[in-house]
Amino acid sequence: MTSEHDPDPNNRANEGGDEASAAPRTIAGGPIDWTSGAQDTAGKSGLELIGEFVKRLPNAPGVYRMMNAAGDVLYVGKARNLKKRVNSYALGRGHTNRIARMARETAAMEFVVTRTEIEALLLEANLIKRLRPRFNVLLRDDKSFPYILITGDHRAPGIFKHRGARSRKGAYFGPFASAGAVGRTINALERAFLLRSCTDSVFESRTRPCLLHQIKRCSAPCTGEISDEGYAALVDEAKAFLSGRSQKVKAEISVAMQEAAEQLDFERAAVLRDRLSALSHVQSHQGINPHSVEEADVFAIHQEGGQSCIEVFFFRTGQNWGNRAYFPKADSALGPEEVLGAFLTQFYDDKPCPRAILLTHTVEEQDLLAAALSAKAGRKVTIGVPRRGEKKDLVDHALQNAREALGRRLAETSSQARLLAGLAETFGLETPPRRIEVYDNSHMMGTNAVGAMIVAGPEGFAKAHYRKFNIRSTDITPGDDFGMMREVIERRFTRLLKERPDGAEADTETPDRADGLPAWPDLVLIDGGQGQMNAVRAVFAELGIAERVTAIGVAKGLDREAGRERFFVEGRPPFMLPPRDPVLYFVQRLRDEAHRFAIGSHRARRKKEMVKNPLDEIGGIGPARKRALLHHFGTAKAVSRAGVEDLLTVDGISEAMARQIYDHFHDRG
Repeated sequence: MTSEHDPDPNNRANEGGDEASAAPRTIAGGPIDWTSGAQDTAGKSGLELIGEFVKRLPNAPGVYRMMNAAGDVLYVGKARNLKKRVNSYALGRGHTNRIARMARETAAMEFVVTRTEIEALLLEANLIKRLRPRFNVLLRDDKSFPYILITGDHRAPGIFKHRGARSRKGAYFGPFASAGAVGRTINALERAFLLRSCTDSVFESRTRPCLLHQIKRCSAPCTGEISDEGYAALVDEAKAFLSGRSQKVKAEISVAMQEAAEQLDFERAAVLRDRLSALSHVQSHQGINPHSVEEADVFAIHQEGGQSCIEVFFFRTGQNWGNRAYFPKADSALGPEEVLGAFLTQFYDDKPCPRAILLTHTVEEQDLLAAALSAKAGRKVTIGVPRRGEKKDLVDHALQNAREALGRRLAETSSQARLLAGLAETFGLETPPRRIEVYDNSHMMGTNAVGAMIVAGPEGFAKAHYRKFNIRSTDITPGDDFGMMREVIERRFTRLLKERPDGAEADTETPDRADGLPAWPDLVLIDGGQGQMNAVRAVFAELGIAERVTAIGVAKGLDREAGRERFFVEGRPPFMLPPRDPVLYFVQRLRDEAHRFAIGSHRARRKKEMVKNPLDEIGGIGPARKRALLHHFGTAKAVSRAGVEDLLTVDGISEAMARQIYDHFHDRG
């Protein structure tokens, strides 16, 4: 999939607005009334409240939001007719337990009137992704997909791997399921089309071709080894190949190679041969490569054990660009059609749509969804459930992968549940912990000290919840592990008390916690012995949370031998677990993950400190002046040795600035 991107926000269509705004918004060119439904409903809730809203709602399409007494959004839905849809809730008949509970908890509602049902569908997807209501099907998309970017803001466009907001002007191709697939494709495309991959600053500073030109992976437009017109032709060929016209591009290169051979220009023929080989390499290393599908996304859903798995395969230019498994948060009573339909609307909220979408199940309002995606893409998008042929084989293959992925997940969660239950039994916890926090420190001779917190739950490590703490206290003696642990715990739980003073909230899922993890930990593991535990318990006592949080110290055994760990639990003497105890292995895994995260954070901080430029410490020295000084003197050390008169010879350095630079270095001795 390709999209020509213009960073000008005025040229973007179909972008949802901020749900918290009270100002009119526009979806697909139509005005939206954010104030509809603002009635006096004080003192009412549940079905009675919903019935009051029904009296004043229009017979028009739109989006509605249901909130509880705390103001948290429970559900976001869209309707072809707001009055009829909301009235179906007010009647209170034929509801599932999920819908009935949602209606009972409703304490407020907000409405947005749109011009068409398509606009309502697009807005609904936008709001669900931003508000993450607990009763909606939620897409757990923890990271963005990587794309290939061919820039459009330079005379010699470059080819790069891109992830995140598409703010730079250029052509974006993707999505790819993994960064590795992008890297392999770019490497092959460099050999095929000889596009540059260097930054603009490196490009402008080159005086002779680099090594990539020597190994025939760049045409060296930086030094004029190829004309701008010739390079533009290569760029157009690359865009055509990535846009789905791969066979046409290969045929043109093949014809050009034959012509060069007939003219006895064997050197050019060899270059074209190598480019053709590189293109074939791109297509031969993409897994399943269908013949009848140029551009499509394949979705397959499998449900088992109250969970859903949706496997997505991406096909572009007749190639498989990878796959990814999703496990959306959804009520177990919902069928595959409902889950898949809700998933699709959120999935394409921030991603370009292919020309075809292939599904295992016919989803609700399939035609409406196709119309909405077509309006968003600016071209026709088809959604279908293939019944035979190669497309059916692709869907079946995706379904098999979904079934296997869900099987693996169920096995992992089952074993995780047994381990958590064993952990509770071993350490005398009332219930298996839902949120475990593990703390560790890392430093080198007391320098660049970092504290680390990792989080684990019923589904394993929750990396989105990891936190690092740069040790800031000046009262701590360098290398004081007890003092560092005290600072980390104090900062963590002081902030938690400020944000969540009401405790663990075991049965509440907030919008920012769609993974189901509570805000407060049920168990805190400390990498350390009695000294660290004394520091932690002192902090808990000062904050008044000693009864809320269970903390356990995990001390390394003699000679730091794994399997000889000693555990420090309040009210019990230190003890050890049998060497082959599964709970011991589980705790070791948690401790090792915290250790890995702490060391990685420490090394990153140390590396940053090592490359720090002394000029950064001088006030008033920005990038331009620093660049001018380094260009003139060569190194920061040479700048430190320079006199005031020498500094005055640098462009942009005034007498006062020269004196400031000189005093800075000489005051330090």
